Amino acid sequence: MVVGPGSGYPPNSTPVGSRAVAMIGKLWAQAAALMLGFVALLYGIEGVDSLQGVDLDSEGIRPRDPDGLWGVLWAPVLHGNWDHLMGNTLPVLILGFLTLLSGIGRGLAATALIWLIAGAGTWLIGGAGTVHIGASSLVFGWLTFLISRGWFARNLTQIVVGLVVFAIYGSLLWGVLPGQPMISWQGHLFGAVGGVVAGWVLSGDERRRRRAADPRPLAGPR
Repeated sequence: MVVGPGSGYPPNSTPVGSRAVAMIGKLWAQAAALMLGFVALLYGIEGVDSLQGVDLDSEGIRPRDPDGLWGVLWAPVLHGNWDHLMGNTLPVLILGFLTLLSGIGRGLAATALIWLIAGAGTWLIGGAGTVHIGASSLVFGWLTFLISRGWFARNLTQIVVGLVVFAIYGSLLWGVLPGQPMISWQGHLFGAVGGVVAGWVLSGDERRRRRAADPRPLAGPR
Protein backbone atom coordinates (compact mmCIF):
# COMPACT_ATOMS: atom_id res chain seq x y z
CA MET A 1 0.00 0.00 0.00
CA VAL A 2 1.25 3.48 -0.90
CA VAL A 3 0.63 6.13 1.74
CA GLY A 4 1.31 9.73 0.84
CA PRO A 5 0.39 12.18 -1.86
CA GLY A 6 -2.41 10.86 -4.03
CA SER A 7 -3.02 7.85 -1.84
CA GLY A 8 -5.99 9.24 0.07
CA TYR A 9 -4.05 9.37 3.36
CA PRO A 10 -2.05 12.30 4.72
CA PRO A 11 1.73 11.90 4.50
CA ASN A 12 3.24 9.86 7.37
CA SER A 13 -0.21 8.71 8.52
CA THR A 14 -1.31 5.13 9.09
CA PRO A 15 -4.72 3.83 7.95
CA VAL A 16 -7.15 3.10 10.79
CA GLY A 17 -7.35 -0.58 9.82
CA SER A 18 -3.58 -0.93 9.94
CA ARG A 19 -3.45 0.70 13.36
CA ALA A 20 -6.10 -1.66 14.65
CA VAL A 21 -4.20 -4.69 13.34
CA ALA A 22 -1.00 -3.38 14.93
CA MET A 23 -2.75 -2.87 18.28
CA ILE A 24 -4.21 -6.38 18.18
CA GLY A 25 -0.84 -7.84 17.29
CA LYS A 26 0.76 -5.94 20.17
CA LEU A 27 -1.89 -7.21 22.59
CA TRP A 28 -1.38 -10.81 21.47
CA ALA A 29 2.39 -10.46 21.81
CA GLN A 30 2.13 -8.95 25.28
CA ALA A 31 -0.35 -11.60 26.45
CA ALA A 32 1.82 -14.41 25.10
CA ALA A 33 4.97 -12.96 26.68
CA LEU A 34 3.30 -12.56 30.07
CA MET A 35 1.93 -16.10 30.12
CA LEU A 36 5.16 -17.68 28.92
CA GLY A 37 6.99 -15.69 31.58
CA PHE A 38 4.53 -16.83 34.25
CA VAL A 39 4.89 -20.48 33.26
CA ALA A 40 8.68 -20.11 33.21
CA LEU A 41 8.40 -18.74 36.76
CA LEU A 42 6.34 -21.78 37.80
CA TYR A 43 8.96 -24.15 36.38
CA GLY A 44 11.78 -22.20 37.99
CA ILE A 45 10.09 -22.36 41.39
CA GLU A 46 9.46 -26.10 41.02
CA GLY A 47 13.09 -26.53 40.05
CA VAL A 48 14.20 -24.82 43.26
CA ASP A 49 11.66 -26.83 45.26
CA SER A 50 13.06 -30.08 43.87
CA LEU A 51 16.51 -29.36 45.29
CA GLN A 52 17.53 -31.42 48.27
CA GLY A 53 16.74 -29.71 51.55
CA VAL A 54 14.24 -27.26 50.05
CA ASP A 55 10.51 -27.54 50.86
CA LEU A 56 8.62 -24.61 49.37
CA ASP A 57 5.34 -26.53 49.29
CA SER A 58 4.91 -26.07 53.03
CA GLU A 59 4.39 -22.36 52.30
CA GLY A 60 1.00 -23.08 50.74
CA ILE A 61 -2.36 -22.27 52.30
CA ARG A 62 -2.82 -23.84 55.74
CA PRO A 63 -6.51 -23.31 56.54
CA ARG A 64 -7.34 -21.21 59.61
CA ASP A 65 -3.71 -21.09 60.65
CA PRO A 66 -2.74 -17.40 60.98
CA ASP A 67 0.74 -18.14 59.61
CA GLY A 68 -0.83 -20.18 56.80
CA LEU A 69 -2.64 -17.07 55.56
CA TRP A 70 0.59 -16.05 53.82
CA GLY A 71 0.00 -19.07 51.60
CA VAL A 72 -2.74 -17.08 49.84
CA LEU A 73 0.09 -15.21 48.12
CA TRP A 74 2.26 -18.22 47.31
CA ALA A 75 -0.07 -21.17 46.73
CA PRO A 76 -0.77 -20.65 42.97
CA VAL A 77 2.95 -20.74 42.11
CA LEU A 78 3.71 -23.90 44.13
CA HIS A 79 3.16 -27.47 42.94
CA GLY A 80 3.50 -30.84 44.62
CA ASN A 81 5.72 -32.34 41.91
CA TRP A 82 6.58 -32.09 38.23
CA ASP A 83 3.50 -34.11 37.21
CA HIS A 84 1.26 -31.68 39.09
CA LEU A 85 2.88 -28.72 37.35
CA MET A 86 2.84 -30.28 33.88
CA GLY A 87 -0.84 -31.15 34.29
CA ASN A 88 -1.59 -27.47 34.92
CA THR A 89 0.71 -26.03 32.26
CA LEU A 90 -1.49 -26.20 29.15
CA PRO A 91 -4.70 -24.85 30.73
CA VAL A 92 -2.66 -22.11 32.45
CA LEU A 93 -1.17 -21.07 29.12
CA ILE A 94 -4.43 -21.17 27.14
CA LEU A 95 -6.90 -19.75 29.68
CA GLY A 96 -4.46 -17.19 31.04
CA PHE A 97 -3.65 -16.02 27.51
CA LEU A 98 -7.34 -15.68 26.60
CA THR A 99 -7.99 -13.76 29.81
CA LEU A 100 -5.22 -11.29 28.99
CA LEU A 101 -6.67 -10.82 25.51
CA SER A 102 -9.60 -9.06 27.19
CA GLY A 103 -7.03 -6.32 27.84
CA ILE A 104 -3.76 -6.60 29.74
CA GLY A 105 -4.91 -4.39 32.60
CA ARG A 106 -8.31 -6.09 32.79
CA GLY A 107 -6.76 -9.54 32.62
CA LEU A 108 -4.27 -8.78 35.39
CA ALA A 109 -7.05 -7.30 37.54
CA ALA A 110 -9.17 -10.42 36.98
CA THR A 111 -6.21 -12.61 37.92
CA ALA A 112 -5.62 -10.61 41.11
CA LEU A 113 -9.28 -10.95 42.16
CA ILE A 114 -9.29 -14.68 41.42
CA TRP A 115 -5.99 -15.16 43.26
CA LEU A 116 -7.22 -13.44 46.42
CA ILE A 117 -10.77 -14.85 46.48
CA ALA A 118 -9.56 -18.40 45.80
CA GLY A 119 -6.93 -18.15 48.49
CA ALA A 120 -9.13 -16.53 51.11
CA GLY A 121 -11.97 -19.00 50.53
CA THR A 122 -9.63 -21.97 50.73
CA TRP A 123 -8.09 -20.64 53.95
CA LEU A 124 -11.55 -20.30 55.48
CA ILE A 125 -13.05 -23.71 54.65
CA GLY A 126 -10.12 -25.99 53.77
CA GLY A 127 -9.58 -29.11 55.85
CA ALA A 128 -7.68 -28.71 59.10
CA GLY A 129 -4.07 -29.85 58.88
CA THR A 130 -3.96 -29.68 55.08
CA VAL A 131 -1.79 -27.57 52.78
CA HIS A 132 -3.24 -26.27 49.51
CA ILE A 133 -1.05 -25.43 46.51
CA GLY A 134 -1.27 -25.25 42.73
CA ALA A 135 -2.23 -22.95 39.86
CA SER A 136 -5.48 -24.83 39.26
CA SER A 137 -7.34 -22.22 41.35
CA LEU A 138 -6.34 -19.68 38.69
CA VAL A 139 -7.36 -22.08 35.92
CA PHE A 140 -10.87 -22.40 37.34
CA GLY A 141 -11.09 -18.65 37.86
CA TRP A 142 -9.97 -17.81 34.34
CA LEU A 143 -12.43 -20.39 33.02
CA THR A 144 -15.46 -18.88 34.76
CA PHE A 145 -14.26 -15.34 33.99
CA LEU A 146 -14.16 -16.11 30.27
CA ILE A 147 -17.55 -17.83 30.40
CA SER A 148 -19.33 -15.18 32.46
CA ARG A 149 -17.90 -11.85 31.34
CA GLY A 150 -19.45 -11.87 27.87
CA TRP A 151 -22.91 -12.45 29.34
CA PHE A 152 -22.48 -9.67 31.87
CA ALA A 153 -21.20 -7.27 29.20
CA ARG A 154 -23.66 -8.49 26.51
CA ASN A 155 -20.69 -8.66 24.14
CA LEU A 156 -21.29 -11.13 21.31
CA THR A 157 -17.61 -11.81 20.62
CA GLN A 158 -16.92 -12.48 24.29
CA ILE A 159 -19.99 -14.71 24.54
CA VAL A 160 -18.74 -16.79 21.60
CA VAL A 161 -15.29 -17.07 23.22
CA GLY A 162 -16.95 -18.11 26.47
CA LEU A 163 -19.02 -20.78 24.74
CA VAL A 164 -15.96 -22.18 22.96
CA VAL A 165 -14.01 -22.22 26.23
CA PHE A 166 -16.91 -23.93 27.97
CA ALA A 167 -17.16 -26.55 25.23
CA ILE A 168 -13.45 -27.36 25.58
CA TYR A 169 -12.87 -26.98 29.29
CA GLY A 170 -16.35 -27.01 30.83
CA SER A 171 -15.92 -30.52 32.18
CA LEU A 172 -13.26 -29.16 34.53
CA LEU A 173 -16.02 -27.53 36.56
CA TRP A 174 -16.81 -30.89 38.13
CA GLY A 175 -13.60 -30.26 40.05
CA VAL A 176 -15.41 -27.78 42.32
CA LEU A 177 -17.17 -30.73 43.99
CA PRO A 178 -15.62 -32.52 46.98
CA GLY A 179 -14.72 -36.18 46.90
CA GLN A 180 -11.46 -36.45 44.96
CA PRO A 181 -8.56 -37.34 47.27
CA MET A 182 -5.55 -35.00 47.26
CA ILE A 183 -7.48 -32.47 45.13
CA SER A 184 -8.15 -29.01 46.53
CA TRP A 185 -11.80 -28.72 45.55
CA GLN A 186 -11.95 -25.67 47.82
CA GLY A 187 -9.35 -23.92 45.68
CA HIS A 188 -11.25 -24.90 42.55
CA LEU A 189 -14.58 -23.75 43.98
CA PHE A 190 -13.39 -20.37 45.18
CA GLY A 191 -11.28 -19.88 42.08
CA ALA A 192 -14.47 -20.33 40.05
CA VAL A 193 -16.33 -17.93 42.36
CA GLY A 194 -13.51 -15.42 41.94
CA GLY A 195 -13.80 -15.69 38.16
CA VAL A 196 -17.51 -14.87 38.23
CA VAL A 197 -16.90 -11.95 40.61
CA ALA A 198 -14.15 -10.67 38.33
CA GLY A 199 -16.43 -11.06 35.30
CA TRP A 200 -19.11 -8.97 37.01
CA VAL A 201 -16.82 -6.29 38.40
CA LEU A 202 -14.76 -5.86 35.24
CA SER A 203 -17.79 -5.65 32.95
CA GLY A 204 -19.11 -2.64 34.87
CA ASP A 205 -18.16 -0.11 32.18
CA GLU A 206 -20.03 -2.08 29.51
CA ARG A 207 -23.10 -2.43 31.71
CA ARG A 208 -23.13 1.30 32.45
CA ARG A 209 -22.77 2.17 28.76
CA ARG A 210 -25.59 -0.21 27.91
CA ARG A 211 -27.87 1.38 30.50
CA ALA A 212 -26.95 4.88 29.28
CA ALA A 213 -27.76 3.89 25.70
CA ASP A 214 -31.08 2.28 26.60
CA PRO A 215 -33.76 4.51 25.01
CA ARG A 216 -36.58 3.21 27.18
CA PRO A 217 -37.91 5.92 29.52
CA LEU A 218 -37.87 5.35 33.23
CA ALA A 219 -41.22 4.35 34.64
CA GLY A 220 -42.83 7.24 36.47
CA PRO A 221 -45.28 7.22 39.37
CA ARG A 222 -48.68 5.81 38.72
